[in-house]
Amino acid sequence: MERRNAAVAVIGAGDYIGAAIARKFAAEGFIVFAGRRRGDKLAPLLAEIEMAGGRAVGRSLDARKEEDLAAFLREADATAPLEVCIFNIGANVNFPLLETTERVFRKVWELACYAGFLTAREAARLMLPHGSGNIFFTGATASRRGGIGYAAFASAKFGLRAVAESAARELGPRNIHVAHLVIDAGVDTEWVRGRIREREGEAALANLDPGRLMRPAAVADAYWQIYQEPRDAWSFEREIRPFAEKW
Repeated sequence: MERRNAAVAVIGAGDYIGAAIARKFAAEGFIVFAGRRRGDKLAPLLAEIEMAGGRAVGRSLDARKEEDLAAFLREADATAPLEVCIFNIGANVNFPLLETTERVFRKVWELACYAGFLTAREAARLMLPHGSGNIFFTGATASRRGGIGYAAFASAKFGLRAVAESAARELGPRNIHVAHLVIDAGVDTEWVRGRIREREGEAALANLDPGRLMRPAAVADAYWQIYQEPRDAWSFEREIRPFAEKW
């Protein structure tokens, strides 16, 4: 493993996509700063990375809190120059419109959109003096299309995409690559499998089509590929889906 004097911050380092991103960048020599609401849940991931020869730091983080987020990114940048920042907070909920409370709508917006704005702004403040950087956002099918029961989630993801696109137009000429990754599929997580079980029964899980769900590691690989894009061929948006996904 080639060790780099560079940090990657993963905002929303959950057990699946976030953890896979952390593993991938750690394996490529980055110092990983992982943040999630319950920082104690990061212990197995941090131990795994360190056992593999990588370097990782985990922190409890509420990305909706401006001062906490700024402090988290400053700590990463003080350890090694912040080269990559990935916003990976999901906040996926499904409620019929008439059952979507004001609290649910506001909380989802805070988590999936407002926190993304704070992340972009604070990461840019640290990267601009370095003269380069990468800020990536995890999007979803809901970033492009509203669906039944997704008024809260889709509006937040639409907003996050707008934040990302605005940031890309502003920061690209200043050598900061901003990209938005649309995951147009279910990701293989316990939560997704639970929803399949509820809707389709246990037999559906036992006979799950291998092309139906996306592996978290595949998402991490997509981010690594975006990071490696040359400056004269940067992409703003990329869509990924399993080979069997209908779209």
